[in-house]
Amino acid sequence: MRTQVGIVGAGPAGLVLGSLLARAGIDTVVLERRSRSYVEGRVRAGVLEHGTADLLDELGVGDRMRKEGMVHRGIELRFDRTGHRIDLAGLTGKTITVYGQQEVVKDLIAARLGSGLPLEFDAEVTAISGLTGDQPTIQHEGGALDCDFVAGCDGGHGVAYGTVPAGVLTRYERVHPFAWLGILAQAPASSDELIYARHERGFALHSMRTPEIIRMYLQVPPDTDLADWPDERIWTELSARLATDAGFHLTAGPVLEKGVTPMRSVVTEPMRYGRLFLAGDAAHTVPPTGAKGLNLAVADVRVLAAALIAHYRDGDDRLLDEYSARCLRRVWRAQRFSAWMTTMLHRRPDDDEFAHKLQLAELAYVTGSAAAATTLAENYVGWAVDTS
Repeated sequence: MRTQVGIVGAGPAGLVLGSLLARAGIDTVVLERRSRSYVEGRVRAGVLEHGTADLLDELGVGDRMRKEGMVHRGIELRFDRTGHRIDLAGLTGKTITVYGQQEVVKDLIAARLGSGLPLEFDAEVTAISGLTGDQPTIQHEGGALDCDFVAGCDGGHGVAYGTVPAGVLTRYERVHPFAWLGILAQAPASSDELIYARHERGFALHSMRTPEIIRMYLQVPPDTDLADWPDERIWTELSARLATDAGFHLTAGPVLEKGVTPMRSVVTEPMRYGRLFLAGDAAHTVPPTGAKGLNLAVADVRVLAAALIAHYRDGDDRLLDEYSARCLRRVWRAQRFSAWMTTMLHRRPDDDEFAHKLQLAELAYVTGSAAAATTLAENYVGWAVDTS
């Protein structure tokens, strides 16, 4: 097979890139090592920045998101048994949309297949060669794909990242001393907006995926065994950490899924090697506290799409050459925000009472100062993507 851009990975990054390039008349083939049912079923992020939601509309895949997604105009920070609302819309003029990543993926897959564009599932990539030449080749279980450029959108443990020779990339990483125990449960939301709770026993998050399905998280040690956390214990702990003096009631329901997610921060520099461009989790990972992972991936491929369009339309490679630097400015900004949110809301194992008091002072400042609340709001709803 022959195409202009070979895309490895059918997650949000790969599928949005394929859609952006198709709109510009650039040929792509998307290769995904997993089955369609697996890709559409894996539960990931659920918060779309204002710009991400608008982009899905522009690409013609936003109808279901607008019907089923939940537009939120604020979030709540909860500490000392009291809730404090951050008015995202009032402070920034922008909102967020709660809509599961797997639903975004379903919409993008349906649109791509409906347009007859090539998307191969169960097509595990085994090797990528020729990246420093003019025609890279992607070897996969179904054959070989020759292309002009390769977009590595297959995650931090994918073949694309692993193809780059040792010593070319620098990997910055921080492993956090805690994890999130997450559940998906069939129950109505107990709040109209997301709740980020800081408690003496650790962080808790009340989120949702639909009006009938909630997504909840508890801070736990990294080595947590799910066998030690039966459903009853999870609900009891969530209720304790989300409790308020005003009498907050958490509605429980059947747990549909549970798992433990390690917390780490990763940035790979540069995000390019020859004709390979890394995007999304293949280049960076952020703690989910700041709700930036999916949105960063989409921002990466917006920059990459603009660069590839300039190459094919105008013969101009300036944006291709600037791809890594442009993306990394945004990535490090997101890392800073995610680290700040994580530090402010989680209890570290080695925290003393001084650290405890500092956290409470920080939260009090953020919720009591219009300037500080605006800073949080501006970062949370997202920043404009520079593709010029």
